[in-house]
Amino acid sequence: MLRLEPRAQTSRAWTWGSPLLALLITVVVGVLLFAALGKDPWRGLQMFFWEPLKSGYALGELMVKATPLLLIALGLAVCFRSNVWNIGAEGQFILGAICAGGVALLAGKDTGRWIVVAVLLAGMLGGMLWAGVVAWLRDRFHASEILVSLMLVYVATMLLGYLVYGPWKDPAGYNFPQTKTFEAVTLVPRLLSGSRVSLGLPLALLAAAGVWVFLFRTRAGFAQQVGGLAPDAARYAGFSSRRALWTALLVSGGAAGLAGGLEVAGPIGQLTPYVPAGYGFAAIIVAFVGRLHPFGMVLSAVLMSMFYIGGELAQSRLGLPKSITGVFQGLLLFALLACDTLVNYRVRWGSTQARQGAV
Repeated sequence: MLRLEPRAQTSRAWTWGSPLLALLITVVVGVLLFAALGKDPWRGLQMFFWEPLKSGYALGELMVKATPLLLIALGLAVCFRSNVWNIGAEGQFILGAICAGGVALLAGKDTGRWIVVAVLLAGMLGGMLWAGVVAWLRDRFHASEILVSLMLVYVATMLLGYLVYGPWKDPAGYNFPQTKTFEAVTLVPRLLSGSRVSLGLPLALLAAAGVWVFLFRTRAGFAQQVGGLAPDAARYAGFSSRRALWTALLVSGGAAGLAGGLEVAGPIGQLTPYVPAGYGFAAIIVAFVGRLHPFGMVLSAVLMSMFYIGGELAQSRLGLPKSITGVFQGLLLFALLACDTLVNYRVRWGSTQARQGAV
């Protein structure tokens, strides 16, 4: 019989190398999948790993999708390192988009450029509010943050649908479920003409640097991680596990809400039922593939955005279903979980009783 035996010491090299091995496994399985579907495997891999990189415009689109993934993953990394399992960042992303869109709709022809700051702050506060509900229920009633955060995703989705189908619906929009297009002054400035890359990209990179400093170079970041992983030890050392809970969820919610604000005040430019793009769930994979480290998550966010763009290209050029994006994301996640299992455990033959008898 096969069984798993914990390793006395894990390999540091394989701890960081397993995401690369997981990516290689994903590519191999992807080749087999394309062949099984009757598609040219080489052409299929081109859609995912070459087309998103082959031109300046393609790189710009890659950065557009990587920005929200990175921001949300950074917040989730703070949560996961604190042993707080926020699975509902998608809901915080949606509520951030709703709050940012609500402020953007207040703008008129004479509104100054300052409103961009208000739009993004509203997005952050919206995400923090939604995450604060999770923190309060966990703190006050010991409710599972996994279930609460996940269920609130559906509440946020329904709220968005109510607004764009109801009171915020554009009266001149030919009955489409969407708000009016936001005024130009409310949109996040773009970095280059002819590209959709906005100031959200440098903001995300600054956030990555800030999270690195907070987690690994400050006493507060150390207390944050100890408070989540070992509440008794944290209490003995004078750290508050309750503060760790609230800090983790508010930081995560604020990052997801900011991503939602940047999305609706950037590439989308209005609220529609299609604002939820699955970034909040994909960012969980980004966080773990990046080893919950800001630098690693920068790279994994780019990789995940390649999957998004590759899936869209495979749909339009190869006739594959849109779900191919989710298939590649799932393959990467399960391959990473399998590799991490082998990093921490070794496979042994035989039963425990037989080994004990031999001894």
